[in-house]
Order: sequence, then C-alpha cells, then structure tokens
Amino acid sequence: MASIAFNCEHGSETQFVNTGRASYCYGNIPTRRQRPSRFCWLSHHECLCRAWIPAIYQIKSPVLSLALSLCWMLLNYAIIIKASVQTVQGQYSNAKQKQCSVTDNSRSRYTSPFSEMETFLKIGSMYQIVPVAPGEQQMAGGPGGSPLKKKLSHEGRPLVMASMLGCVLVLAAVVAWCYYSVSLRKAQLFKTALLDLNKDGFIIHNQAGAVVFTMTFRSGTLDLDSCSKEGDILSCTQSDSGKLNFFIQTVRPKDTVICYRVRWEELQNKHLVEHVMAYNDSHWYGGAETATQYWPIRFQGEEEPRPFITSDVYSNRNAFGGILERYWLSSNATAIKINDSVPFHLGWSEKNRTLRFQARYQDSPFRPLEGQQTFPELSYRVCVGSDVTSIHKYMVRRYFTKPIKVPSADLFKKPVWSTWAIHKTAVTQEKLLRYAADITRHGFNCSHLELDDRYTADYGEFDFDPQKFPNASGMFDKLREGGFQVTLWTHPFINYDSINFGAAVEKGLFVREPGGELPALVRWWNGIGGILDFTNPDAREWYSSNLNMLKSRYGVTSFKFDAGETSYLPRQFSTLGPLSNPSTFTRRYTEMAIPFMEHAELRVGYQSQNISCFFRIIDRDSVWGYELGLKSIIPTVLTIGILGYQFVLPDMIGGNAYPNHTAGGLNGLPDRELYIRWLELSAFMPAMQFSIPPWAYDNEVVKIAQKFTGLHETLVAPKVLELAHVVLDTGDPIIRPLWWIANDDEAAYKIDSQFLIGDDLMVAPVLEPGKQERDIYLPAGRWKSYKGEHYDKGPMYLTDYPVDLDEIAFFTRVL
Repeated sequence: MASIAFNCEHGSETQFVNTGRASYCYGNIPTRRQRPSRFCWLSHHECLCRAWIPAIYQIKSPVLSLALSLCWMLLNYAIIIKASVQTVQGQYSNAKQKQCSVTDNSRSRYTSPFSEMETFLKIGSMYQIVPVAPGEQQMAGGPGGSPLKKKLSHEGRPLVMASMLGCVLVLAAVVAWCYYSVSLRKAQLFKTALLDLNKDGFIIHNQAGAVVFTMTFRSGTLDLDSCSKEGDILSCTQSDSGKLNFFIQTVRPKDTVICYRVRWEELQNKHLVEHVMAYNDSHWYGGAETATQYWPIRFQGEEEPRPFITSDVYSNRNAFGGILERYWLSSNATAIKINDSVPFHLGWSEKNRTLRFQARYQDSPFRPLEGQQTFPELSYRVCVGSDVTSIHKYMVRRYFTKPIKVPSADLFKKPVWSTWAIHKTAVTQEKLLRYAADITRHGFNCSHLELDDRYTADYGEFDFDPQKFPNASGMFDKLREGGFQVTLWTHPFINYDSINFGAAVEKGLFVREPGGELPALVRWWNGIGGILDFTNPDAREWYSSNLNMLKSRYGVTSFKFDAGETSYLPRQFSTLGPLSNPSTFTRRYTEMAIPFMEHAELRVGYQSQNISCFFRIIDRDSVWGYELGLKSIIPTVLTIGILGYQFVLPDMIGGNAYPNHTAGGLNGLPDRELYIRWLELSAFMPAMQFSIPPWAYDNEVVKIAQKFTGLHETLVAPKVLELAHVVLDTGDPIIRPLWWIANDDEAAYKIDSQFLIGDDLMVAPVLEPGKQERDIYLPAGRWKSYKGEHYDKGPMYLTDYPVDLDEIAFFTRVL
C-alpha cells in the first residue's frame, strides 16, 4: 500500500492512501477523528477532498450532512469513471486495435450505467493504481494527448451533467424529506392523547375520532415556536402579546376517562384572558339556576362576559341564580370545570353557538389575593368519557363535595306548610294558629310549620313582635300539642332602624366600606341596612347565638335561611376575611345552617353540596311558562341536581301569588287548573311545600291534594329516601333526566317535561293549560303505566296520551 502527503486548496494537510482497489484521503479535520472521508473515492493522481470533507464533517444536521455527502459521492463517481477511461487509454496508446476495443467499451459504458460500473470493477481488479510523478501526470493530461482521449473527454460531459442533475434531484428529495420530518415532529409535538393544539385553540376527539370539544383562544394566540412537550405536559412561554405561562397536561384517571388540565396565565400587563367554547352540535347542561330555565341550556342573544356570581334572579331576571357552580356537561360525554381561583366571567353568543369564558380583574368584583399580581389567569379541566352518564358520575365524585347526612325523614314524607304566600308580612299569632288548625281539620299531615316574614318588630331582631305575637311562648305550646314543629324565617340583614344595628356597628360585625371603618349600607327587598360579615368569626358567633336563643326559648325546630346572594353585597366593600371570589360569601352564609340542617332550608349554594339541608329553588310566579313558572320547575331541579344539590325543595305549590305575576284565578289566587297541575308535579319531587292551602279553592281540590300527598308519602318518599342515602356516597341525582338511562338516544337529551326518580320511575306531568292529554316519550326498555298498561317496544312516543285533571302520568320500568 502506497501513500503520499500533499496539501489541498484550503491548506489542510491530507494523506493519500493507495489500497490497491481504491484510494482514500485522510485529512487533519479538527472536529472528528481521522478516518476515511465519507464517499471520497480518489484516483491515484489527484485528491478530490478539497474543502468539502471538513465542511461536511462540521455540519451539525445529520440530514443535511447526508445530503451533501450523497451529492459529493455522485460527483466523485463521475470523475472516477472519466479517470479510469484515461488510464486505459494511456496504457494501450501503442495498440490501435486495443485502443479501438477500449473506445468501443467506453461508448458502451456511457450507454448503460450498469455496464460502465462492471467495466470499472474489472479494470480495478486488473491494475494496481500507483502514484506517478508530476511530470508523468502532466504528460498524460497534456495537450498532446491522443484523439481518443479528447473524444472520451467530450463524450463524458453528458455523464457529468447527468450526475450533477442527479445530485440536485437527490438534494431536493432530501430537503423535502427533511421538511416533512420536521413538520411531522412539530405535529406530534402539538398532539397530546386525543387533543390537537394550534395557535388559535385546541380540539378534542373521542375514541372514535369525532370532534367532541372545541376551544378557541379569543384574547391572544400562541407562539408555537415557544412550545415544548415533556411527558404528558405541553407548554408554551410566548403569545402574540408577550410572555405567558400556558400548559395542557393530560391525565388518565380511568380507562374510560381522559382529562386535560388547561392553564393560560398572563405574565405581562394584560387585562383579560378569554377562551370561547363551541357547542359542537351537542346539548349542554349545568352552570346556574336562572329565571328562565331551559333543559338543555338555551342561551339567547349576544351577551358580553359578566361576573359569574350568585344573584337574586327574582329581582334581576337576567342574572345568574343563587345556586351555581362552574361546571357544564355535554351530551358528547364531555365536561368542563373552571378552577375556583379564576376571576370568572361568562358570556355567550346565540348566533355563533358559543360560550365565552373570561378571566379578568378590571371592572370586576373579583380581586387578586393579597400579594398576588393582578395578571389574569384562566384555568380549567376538560374531561371526556365514554358516555354522558359515566363522565358526570366521575366529575361529581372528583370535584364536588357530598352531603354528610340525610335531612329529617319527615321532610321527605310530609309537606312543609308556609305562611308566606297566603299571609305575606301580615302574619300574626291568630292567623298562624288558625292556619295550623285548618291543616289538621282538612286531614293533612305536616313535617313542619314555617313562620315566614314578618314576626319581628324590625328586620334584624331576634324576638317576636309583641303586638303581632302577644303570647309567643303560649303559641308554641299549642302548636306542639297539635303535633306541629315550627321553623322561623331568617336572613343576613340588620336594618338601620333595628335596635341591633348600633350594637353590630360597635362590634364590627358588618361588611364594611372599602376604607374598613364604616358599615357599607345595602338595599334589599325589605329596606336599607347592613349585611353581616360571615367571614368574621365574631359575626358568625353573634348570629348563631341569637338563632340558638330562639331555639332554646321557644322550642324552634330550625330555620329558613333566606337571601345570601352576593348581589346583595355593596359594589365596593371590604370584609375581615378577604373575598377573592365574591361567591365565597354565599358559601360562608350557607355554613350557618349546619347546626340546624335536619329541618333547615336554604335558597343559595356555592360549593355547598356537603351541607345536608334542603335547597329551595327561587320564588316562583303563579304562571305556566318557563320564566319562573310551572314549566321551569323540572329544568331547574334537573340543573341544580347536575350541580350536586340533590335535596331539592321546589318552592310553594301554585307559586307565590304575587300581584301582576299570577295567571287567572279569583281573589288573588293562582289559576285553579295551574294549582292542581303544580300540586301533582310537586308530589313527585323530593319534598312538598304548601302555602296557599287547597281549601282556598273547593272540596274537589282538597280531595286531589289529599290523594297526592298520600301518594307522595307511600310511593315517592320511600324511593327518594333510599336514593338520598346513596347520594352520601355517590352524589348521583335523585331527580334524573331521561338520558341518564338512554345516553345513546338523541330524543332523550331534549326532553324537559319528563324526569326519572332513580332509574325506574318516570314521571310525565301535564304542564299546559286546558290539556287533559300529552305526548309521552318512553326510552328503550319495558314500561308499565300507572293504569296497568305494558309497553315493550321502546323507545316510542305515546301521542295524546290521556291524563285527567286529577291524574299525573307515571311509568315503572320493568326489568
């Protein structure tokens, strides 16, 4: 093996090695250990490495390095062919016949690349390539060469051109492959499980590949070049407006459930973060109690995002209600839960069929925690399951608290009788005793008698008005002798004219003005006063001690806790305990019912599912429709059941008979037919509540009421009580939508006038005036009607099914 040393154009010392078959070039390449150059095959008289080999070695990209190496190999291959032909011509220059033979073989090699390679290999095996002197090299390649050499040189040009064209094609193919592989890696980066992320939002697929959830980033777009993926977390650090903390984390808590934790936190001075969720042709449930309640949700018009906090929807019918949670559920087996730390505002677009989720502190009752920056953060969890029932069960078990005990069984079995709708604030001792006597005389039983507004002299006092109740102790003794338990109405307000107002100011018990010194006065439906600060332990103790005093002095059983919505807080206020989320005030108020919860009643709830008392839906008007009327009861009960509140009191039978909010009727009473249909529906709810008594109408209404209070006690209450104990473990609704047992049935997702008690008792009340028939939908399965009819071919519609005025249609599922 021969070797010589020489210098290439770029000055790197190179050693030529003759192996007998091929020659290699070694060079002093600073970035790699010396080894045969990639695809650098050399003739015995020239080194072709030049500056290409060091350049190729220094390229960091293996793909680009490979591309250049391939091109260099093709070019070297063409030159080697040419050099080999020249060698043959030099060895046989004196033999014309052999020259002709070589010439013919050369032409045939140029004709076929395969024959050319075969000839080259034969030549390589016949001859050993040795170094030549510079003079010999010049003579062989000088201008005095033979005509055959010139002809071969001329004929070699197409080969060189073809090789260069091949190099370009190979390079183009490699570049295209490189671009494709980079794009593929980027696409894989922005996919995590069944979620696809892009700069404008993300979509989620179910296991079948269908899109079930779509979220759009409305307030900004991601800079995808700042994104990376590590394990199950896909994160980004830049948006089009600056730095942020964004991530999506995939969590698989169960084989049938996959969840995504999403967080967008601004790290620069930006006022809001907004994401927009599309309906995706599915039906949505949850959110909040509203004045006009539909099932599924039906948002109307275009609404800018507003604070998602508890409000009195009777006085403000466009607000969110007193019972709400940041939770929505879709018929696509998808659920979303907004984190509690978010300054959450909700808007919607009927036109675009979207919900707008917004986080902001500016122009908002939400406040950052002390020491926390005011940059908004929108974070939430999206979970996808196999069906709507199973995903809801998972969400309730994971994110909602459960009641710690079941309220008094009497509340489930016997009606509550309230003084409010029949007497309003004109109630007196005489009227209360007569009301109790009438209940007994007409043969009705009673779980408890509820003494409503107003039994005190002023609002904010905790004793009976001596003019209206001259002998309160004696009154309670008579009621106990008649078998009545009594509960009292209470609220969080102390009016400025109450004897307790000054004492509460002196003790610092009120919600205060922002400066923290003076009480912040509020207006409520019974006047102007202060509102107790239930973040203050002293205020809680003072309020609780007064309720316990009433209980011990008169033998009061429990209390009806009214109000508690954050809409009654002043616009600017301060509390002893910071309220980052105003609805936390509602939570603190509901905690006051815990010592009395066996017979207690609340009308507000936020994160209050663990408080084991009945939650009453907001006051109903005495009308038929969806706006606080009879038709709104089933959608409202189903909605707050989805939010985790299962012990539901559906307000007073017939509504509250408020002036200008009462349909038909005489002497200020609700329409007679409306009252009867309301009574029938209430009999299949977890509890019944009367105020306007049946005997205010006629004997027929009394008989219908006796029939349905008896049916409630014998048929409904035992089943509801059984389900109530299951609630403690699972949180599953007692009153259930039809899709609970038919989640592959599109019709079941839209039924808002029927419901289930458990899985096997379906109820279909008449909710239209003047009707003694209705259409009834039976889900798949075998059903038996209350009349004894059997239906075995569900799902089906029963058209114009007859239901008399003294009847309610219900069906038992036969397994």
